[in-house]
Amino acid sequence: MANPPYKRALVIMPAWNEAETVGATVREVLSLEDKFDVLVVNDGSTDGTGEAAAAAGATVLNLPFNLGVGGAMRAGFRFAVREGYDSAIQVDADGQHDPADIRRVLNGLQDADISIGARFADRGSYKVSGPRKWAMQVLAAVISRLSRTRLTDVTSGFRAANSRALAQYLDHYPAEYLGDTIDSLVVAIKSGCKVTQIPVEMRIRQGGKPSHNPIKAGIYLGRSVFALLFALTRKKSNPPTQNGV
Repeated sequence: MANPPYKRALVIMPAWNEAETVGATVREVLSLEDKFDVLVVNDGSTDGTGEAAAAAGATVLNLPFNLGVGGAMRAGFRFAVREGYDSAIQVDADGQHDPADIRRVLNGLQDADISIGARFADRGSYKVSGPRKWAMQVLAAVISRLSRTRLTDVTSGFRAANSRALAQYLDHYPAEYLGDTIDSLVVAIKSGCKVTQIPVEMRIRQGGKPSHNPIKAGIYLGRSVFALLFALTRKKSNPPTQNGV
C-alpha cells in the first residue's frame, strides 16, 4: 500500500517474565523493512525481561507490579498518545505473532478503527478444540452480530488501533481477565468504532510453556461467557473524534 493509514505506528509488547523470548521478538520487529518503534511494557517481571528488551533496542516501560495484559496495554496506549503516535499495535513478546504481519494488520485501519489479526480466517493452521473452541465460536458469533461484520477471532491480542480507537481505549480499557479482548472490543463497537479482521498465521511459542490444559479450558469457557454478558451491559463511551486526540 503506497499510502498506509498511519503516520507513526507504535508496536506495544506487554511482557511478564518473557526474558527468554522478548529480545528476539524485539529484534525481529526492528529488522523489518517498515520501521516501527517498539515499546515493551515490562509488567512487573521478576526475571530479566526489561533488561533483555532494552538490550534488543526497545523502549521499556517498567511497571512496579504485575497488572495483567489489560493494565499493561492501557499503560502502553497512554504512552502512545502522549508521544504523538496515531496508531498502535499489540504484539506478543513470546513470538507467536509474526512480525511480518504487522504491516498487514495496520493496513486494516484503512477502513476501520480497530484491525484484528485473525487466526481463524482461512490462513495458517492454528487450531483449538473443546471448550476453548466453543467459547471462541460463541464470542465470535455474538460480536459479529453486534459489529455487523463477520469476525472469527475476537479473542486475538494481535490487533491495531487508530487514534480514534486509542482515545476510546483510554476512556475504557479494563484490566480484568478477558477485558483486554472481549470487554474492550464490545464497548469500542458500542461507542462507534468500526472493526475489521485481517487473516494471519500464528507461530508456536518461541520459548516458555503454553498456559492451557483441559481444566483451564473449561474455566475459560465459563469465564468468557460471563465476560461477554458483562461487556454487553456496559454503556458506550464518548471518545473524541479522530482529530481530537
